[in-house]
Amino acid sequence: MSDQFFDVLIIGSGAAGMTLALNLPETLSIGMICKDTSSEGSTYYAQGGVAAVIDEYDSIDSHINDTLDAGGGLCHEDIVRFTVERAPEAIKWLVDLGVQFDTRSASDGSTEFHLTREGGHSHRRVIHAADATGREIALTLQAQVEARQNIQTLERYVAVDLITADRLGLAGKHVHGAYVLNLQEERVVPVSARFVVLATGGASKVYLYTSNPDTASGDGIAMAWRAGCRAGNMEFNQFHPTCLYHPDARSFLISEALRGEGARLLLPDGTRFMHEFDHRGELAPRDIVARAIDHEMKRLGCDCVFLDISHLPAERIKQHFPTIHERCLSLGIDMTQSPIPIVPAAHYTCGGIITDTNGMTDVPNLYAVGESSFTGLHGANRMASNSLLECLVFAKSAAHHIATQPLPELTFSIPPWDESQVTNSDEDVIISHNWNELRHFMWDYVGIVRTDKRLQRARRRVRLLAQEVSEYYSNYRISKDLIELRNLIVVADLIIQSAIQRRESRGLHYSLDYPAINPNVSDTILVPPNYR
Repeated sequence: MSDQFFDVLIIGSGAAGMTLALNLPETLSIGMICKDTSSEGSTYYAQGGVAAVIDEYDSIDSHINDTLDAGGGLCHEDIVRFTVERAPEAIKWLVDLGVQFDTRSASDGSTEFHLTREGGHSHRRVIHAADATGREIALTLQAQVEARQNIQTLERYVAVDLITADRLGLAGKHVHGAYVLNLQEERVVPVSARFVVLATGGASKVYLYTSNPDTASGDGIAMAWRAGCRAGNMEFNQFHPTCLYHPDARSFLISEALRGEGARLLLPDGTRFMHEFDHRGELAPRDIVARAIDHEMKRLGCDCVFLDISHLPAERIKQHFPTIHERCLSLGIDMTQSPIPIVPAAHYTCGGIITDTNGMTDVPNLYAVGESSFTGLHGANRMASNSLLECLVFAKSAAHHIATQPLPELTFSIPPWDESQVTNSDEDVIISHNWNELRHFMWDYVGIVRTDKRLQRARRRVRLLAQEVSEYYSNYRISKDLIELRNLIVVADLIIQSAIQRRESRGLHYSLDYPAINPNVSDTILVPPNYR
């Protein structure tokens, strides 16, 4: 009774969404919604790699302890163990699919995987494909998806809202599909599904400066919240310490692997400074490094600091970091000869939709995997290269759980999208203005360093924006920009609420008003008005 029907509807096409699709039985019909092309998203642009214990000198316990340490006491230890123990199997699955990770010659003449080290890790355990690991994984998974007859990829579709039983006037809270905007035809269509999986990524686009692509607008988190799902630890937004600072280099990340290979952070006068903040120096966890850079930039009034790897042989730099080298060179920066100007930027959403180890949310038949979910893995700060690992492990777990469930019967019709009361807008300036205002005050008031006054200012502004956008949404035909703005306002409000509740400084949440750590450790759980 809708434009499309699938057994499983996956909203998002990154590592989490494609891994889940490929691990579902081929007897199920699967629809995968993509905002852009199927490879566009955070996975494709991930540079570093996947953390996994595959070296004889490393251990599962070491990986677990490093993750717990980086997470500032908020990681769920059972979830960390669940994830880390399944990491080697996830890597083997990728290799079997054809992912070409970097190798090197071992001392006995055999070939082994080349492992690098990143911040927070006590061993070299990050397996990678040069500095374009995400692209290698995304393209390999995409080729596998395209070869499956039971998977239909819907490119240039944007999810608007989930269709739940109560929305249809039925008993219960079960999800039955989603309304999606077909960007090519500019019309909203209902898509029915027995199961829906949110794999939409994070919400870093809520900030003015971000390393993420334009797709990272928190769509899954906002839709799940409106459908009645709880959200957890939304105050923990990871700011990657090193993004390229250049007027022509929007959202270009400088991988943490550079620091893993010995790159040094420098002030404008060439002085190193990280040893003043942490004994691990440049290899301290990301929250510490980002705060240190932010502190020095504000202290000196400078626009950026610098990352220098030019002391290493030029050929080694080009071999390990070809993508970064080429991009910098195109902007007139030769990283083999001179330091790279960098600034912190919003990078990863550690909180999200609360799920269990099977990816199940509070709404029956609705799952969430990857960055849009909150599993308890990352705690107060995600450790480098645990993100792609989380996508792989939990997508596989969710796929297995869906495959073991009886297929729900759909014996009702889903009404078409109602546009009878709306008109075409002649005031799109409202969208662009509110978009800019939101991202500016989130950066200024809810960024790397926070205060109560800043958070209260942000809260007042986000509530006003929510009213304006709600009125606009009710009166005019929707667009991709409006959908994303509406979702980002929801996510911004969740971030601000969570930050106000956390009266301490822990991990990625640092408050000048509460600089100490509260000995009573707990997650920040937000409950929507329509919960259960």
